[in-house]
Parts: sequence; structure tokens; C-alpha cells
Amino acid sequence: MAIEPIVEVRELSKVYLQGETNVVALNRVSVGIQAGEFVVLMGPSGSGKSTLLHLIAGIDRPTSGQVLVRGINVANLNESALAEWRNRNVGFVFQSFNLIPVLTAAENVELPLLLTSLSSRQRREHVAAALDLVGLTERAKHLPRQLSGGQEQRVAIARALVTDPLLVVADEPTGNLDSKSATDVLTILQSLSREANKTVIMVTHDPKAAAFGSRQLHLEKGEIVA
Repeated sequence: MAIEPIVEVRELSKVYLQGETNVVALNRVSVGIQAGEFVVLMGPSGSGKSTLLHLIAGIDRPTSGQVLVRGINVANLNESALAEWRNRNVGFVFQSFNLIPVLTAAENVELPLLLTSLSSRQRREHVAAALDLVGLTERAKHLPRQLSGGQEQRVAIARALVTDPLLVVADEPTGNLDSKSATDVLTILQSLSREANKTVIMVTHDPKAAAFGSRQLHLEKGEIVA
């Protein structure tokens, strides 16, 4: 019996209006992603890879088509339901770490949990587990300025994981990192997929980073070409 994909994209299109011109960012893209896959989206600038990532993560809405995550059509949710769905189901990792400078690593990781009904003790336990997963237990009380770039991005990954999301989406997560730090971050994402069965979707232009994924999708001019 075939396993249903955790993410199913059907005939997905996104058109932006620039002045009086329609710009097609995605053109009727269809793809399925299984639980535990580490899917890498590649392609030249303007190919639609970040647009596809944002539509799957519920950051943006499609012009037409469907994004089904565990059978829920994300595009049909209203703004408040979509915000709640994102907080429960999606962990975000971006090129910029987006850490709050006056909060410690642990406090930054705890932020998404403040929107939940967990007690302070439960939040501390979740934060400790997430920091342990990225190897930063001993840096819990450090401020971002006391961390290296690679450590900051690992804090950002811990923050993305602390709610135990269904999907981890990463947009150029190694873009600001040196080679060793990039490898550390990609190894964590790879182990999340292989060992924790997390579904990871990453945008990158770097073939070395893409090699950490289990599958690559190449986009050109808004369409999947390979």
C-alpha cells in the first residue's frame, strides 16, 4: 500500500503583480514529500524555490492550486487559523539568525513556547532538550553576541525544533556561515531527517549543502525541471 505524502503540492501557481505586469513565480507545480525526507530546492535566482518553500510553510498564499499538509489545505485557512497552524506545525530557519540580542540562547529558544499552554517547568524541559539536540547545552545562558555565527544558527535551529514541529523549513541556512559551521548545521538537519524522522525542506544555491539532502528538486522559471 502506497504511503500518503506528508506534503502534497497540487498544480500550485503564484503570480505577482509588478506595476502592470504579471510575474509568474510558480507555474502549476506538483510534488509530494514523504515524512522524514530531507528535500533540497535548488535553482537560479528567481526560479521560484523560495516561493515554493514559503507557500508550503504557510508564509504566503498561492494564486491557485493546493498545498496539503497531512490532508489540511493550508491555503484555505484564515489568517488566525493559519498563524496557529504555523506555530504548531512549522519550524523556521533562515539565513539571518533572527535572535533577540538581549535574550540568552535559552530565552531565544523558549520564545515559540510562550504561545502555548505549557507551564514554565515544561518550557524549561523543552528548551533544554532542544539545546542538547544542537550541542549547545553549555551555552544556554550566553547572549547572541557571545556566540559564533555557527552557534547562533544552531540556537535558531533549536528554536525551530522546540515546539516539535511537523516540518522544518530552512531558507539558505548556511548563507552567512563559514565552511565548518555550515557543515555542523547541515549535519544537524540531516540527522533530524534520518534519526528523528523530521521532514526537512531546504532552499540552497550551494551544491555542497544540497548533497546533505535525501532528494533534490531543481526549479527553473517557476517549474520543477529535475
